[in-house]
Amino acid sequence: MPAFKGPKKKYYGLLMEARRQFEQQINFHSTEALTAPGSGGELSNSMSNHMADFGSDNFLHDMELEMMSSEVEVLEMIDEAIERLISGEFGKCLDCGCQIPGERLDAKPYARFCVKCKTAREENNGLRPEFNR
Repeated sequence: MPAFKGPKKKYYGLLMEARRQFEQQINFHSTEALTAPGSGGELSNSMSNHMADFGSDNFLHDMELEMMSSEVEVLEMIDEAIERLISGEFGKCLDCGCQIPGERLDAKPYARFCVKCKTAREENNGLRPEFNR
């Protein structure tokens, strides 16, 4: 563990705990996706004989994969936040450069944007407002 002090130490701990939790969730969903009936990696010999069962199995498999994909994205954001913490850029909005309030970082230590910029992106389909003209 890097030798952080004060708030950096606190946020490093929060980020590492979030990373551990998301790694566990990814492992769970990858196991579920691989053991779902019809996934090609099932552990049981049973196959869905009814089309509705097959459709449900495929839906659940796809849902597990989608959840895993979302969790991998968050894990990448956590790793980027750790890199920013090490480089001294942690807590700065990636769009406007202002300091992200501590309350936001306490709730979501891997936040990349201040609330104002995040809201603007949500209103512009994920793009910075100046890029959506």
